[in-house]
Amino acid sequence: MTVVDLEAGPLSLRVSTKGGLVLGFWRDIGDGKKALLRPSVSQDVDALGSSCYPLVPFGNRVKGNAFAFDEEEYRLRPNTEWDKHYLHGEGWQAEWLIVRQTPTSVEMSFTHTNGKSPYSFKASQHFAIDEGGLTMTLTVESGGERAMPFGLGWHPYFPMTPKTTLLAPARQFWTEVDGWLPGERTTIPEDLDFSSPAPLPHRWVNNGFEDWSGEALITWPERNTLLHLTADAVFKHAFVFVSDTTFDPGYKRDYFCFEPMTHLANGHNMPDLGGLKVLAPGESLCGSIHMRPSSI
Repeated sequence: MTVVDLEAGPLSLRVSTKGGLVLGFWRDIGDGKKALLRPSVSQDVDALGSSCYPLVPFGNRVKGNAFAFDEEEYRLRPNTEWDKHYLHGEGWQAEWLIVRQTPTSVEMSFTHTNGKSPYSFKASQHFAIDEGGLTMTLTVESGGERAMPFGLGWHPYFPMTPKTTLLAPARQFWTEVDGWLPGERTTIPEDLDFSSPAPLPHRWVNNGFEDWSGEALITWPERNTLLHLTADAVFKHAFVFVSDTTFDPGYKRDYFCFEPMTHLANGHNMPDLGGLKVLAPGESLCGSIHMRPSSI
């Protein structure tokens, strides 16, 4: 495991090769560091204790840990002890290698074969900060011998204060059913309508948002800070997660997740693959998100 610190003007970023994780992203304009992502409690945390982790070769879950593609049947095996599904790909559990590094950027990669999924691929992440913000780029290149459906995403944890609001327009919403799986496409519930700035509801939230605009605005009035997140067009969807004390007894409403994704959860079992992109061996999928903080 290697931990890298990057700095540019008032911004600083800490990343780790363990899981390809972000461990912290801060802004300091003279009154102390303000966390723009939930900071990790140590440098040796796993993905669930990090600030952000990558979703590759796809994100979320596949119903029944199985899918059919191109006249072949594929099966997945659980990759955590607490979920019966294969979850979020391999990137968040892999050891990445640093490819190149400067004072304001770092690129890391890993290659995967013969794991708990039928996927073979190479993934890379590039982190770059300047005085205005952070750009994260994720790329996956298909390996193996057959074309496969791929997707990308990130799982950021954002600080949540009592007055935090989220702006993230989308067109449709996916319900949740047993097993933390998507249910059906429907209209967006009133308390999860982020077409204008709105607080996060005081309840469990674990839902996909279809046809996200590619833009989000997180505002922390108590900290006089906002964060403008924009994503490349390939990130057409998003996931919102708010935990509760049933799932996590230690949860203190101190964070929420807003996860840009190229595809819908369980896209493997949808007729149109839910936005997953079919890559032949040697083909790649790439996308970037940008986070720009400012004062209110």
